[in-house]
Amino acid sequence: MDADRIDADGEALDAYSRVVTRVAAGILPSVAALAVRTGRGTGAGSAVAFDGFLLTSAHVVAGARSGTATFADGMQSRFDVIGADPLSDLAALRAGGAVPPATLGDADRLRVGQLVVAVGNPMGLAGSVTAGVVSGLGRSIPARDGRRVRPIDDVIQTDAALNPGNSGGALAASDGTVVGINTAVAGYGLGLAVPINATTRRIIGELRSAGRVRRAWLGIASVPVPLPPPLAARLGQLHGLRVVEVVPGSPAGTAGIFLDDIIVSAGTEPTETVQTLLKLMLGPAIGTRLPLTLYRRQAMVDVITVPAELT
Repeated sequence: MDADRIDADGEALDAYSRVVTRVAAGILPSVAALAVRTGRGTGAGSAVAFDGFLLTSAHVVAGARSGTATFADGMQSRFDVIGADPLSDLAALRAGGAVPPATLGDADRLRVGQLVVAVGNPMGLAGSVTAGVVSGLGRSIPARDGRRVRPIDDVIQTDAALNPGNSGGALAASDGTVVGINTAVAGYGLGLAVPINATTRRIIGELRSAGRVRRAWLGIASVPVPLPPPLAARLGQLHGLRVVEVVPGSPAGTAGIFLDDIIVSAGTEPTETVQTLLKLMLGPAIGTRLPLTLYRRQAMVDVITVPAELT
């Protein structure tokens, strides 16, 4: 019995090792070690090559316009910062040289307990690989851009070891696709990664094309609240967003949204969390009609808002 158990454990370990080594071999050529210099001094981090550009964490290149990227094969290249978005902690860089691109995946398909592999350059140790599982999904960490603070949504938590220098590196699924950009900025002893999904793909596209991310603004603050049971049963959702502040003259104020209104949907999306509404507030929403359905005084009310650009 003991011999059979040892054989089974050995086979499982071999399978685990094969996945990690295969993913690492595919990702390592696409991950660079970054060296940056700003007015505050020098810094380091990681970046991942995609389709002719590098993707990294915004805080890695904060205050820098350029730097040096060193790849696993020893090739060095100067990079220029195309654009950075502190509110998503993502930045796009332009670098010379031919580098094998990694393949973007979809973090929305991840499941807790799934195997992931982290590749980066922690503590100056180039080409380091760690592995673990997805420990949690849907986490949020605060990001600051000047005086604005906004949560980075749907952050991936992993028990793969991440340390300073890993920020900007790749978090890959077992199929070898990159599902997250690692960040060591939280400082909580947690492994966290900004997800690659439909929302961040739009952000990456705006960084590449415009060098910045335009965001829309309604002019409200809201908090999740439980819906009355009959309404929850009718709508098939448990929560809505209670409006706790409306900025005078804002798009929400102009549209006729009032304090204590409960937003139950925006466009076609049920609004059970603040993050649901924030995901809609990207550049394409600016100046377009966004219908909201509200629950007000035991009645459903439809309003049309036109989000303005956040400046």
